[in-house]
Amino acid sequence: MSKSAPRTGNPKSPSRKIPQSATTPPDARLAGALQIRPVRRGDLNAVTEMDAMVTGIEKRDYWNSLYHRYANAVATGQHFLVATSNDEVIGFVIGEVRDWEFGSPPCGWVFAIDVRPDVRLAGTATHLLQAICQGFKRAGVSKVRTLLSRENTLILSFFRSQGMMIGPFIPLEMDLES
Repeated sequence: MSKSAPRTGNPKSPSRKIPQSATTPPDARLAGALQIRPVRRGDLNAVTEMDAMVTGIEKRDYWNSLYHRYANAVATGQHFLVATSNDEVIGFVIGEVRDWEFGSPPCGWVFAIDVRPDVRLAGTATHLLQAICQGFKRAGVSKVRTLLSRENTLILSFFRSQGMMIGPFIPLEMDLES
């Protein structure tokens, strides 16, 4: 969303009137229109395009495989949800309940969440996270975790604002040379 310079002069003058969409914060424009629902096959193009817009890489095969793995798997603790506004996909979240990994009791894991950049700061990601957490609670777990790059300060700030903090596990890695 681009921001224009502040307007000066008589604010009641018709020639100076700022369009409602330019002055209304995203949350007010989306209020009442936001819906969270399970992903549908027809949502994949929007999800793929949104991810490519943010990451710079189109991963159509990846998103198709996630759809096949998670779209109809709520009974097994897997969730792929989308946020829509006016029937347009504007965000998504994917996660699952994992049992006993690394000695941890069952907990929910969020491994993908994103909102279209032009409608961010409207609470959509918060609603998506709340929706998937409700699914985790219904599955009987009481904790949610995620893993992210320490350089991704945007998503780190989001999760911190939701009350998440450093957990009890330390990620380790090594390069596998060919």
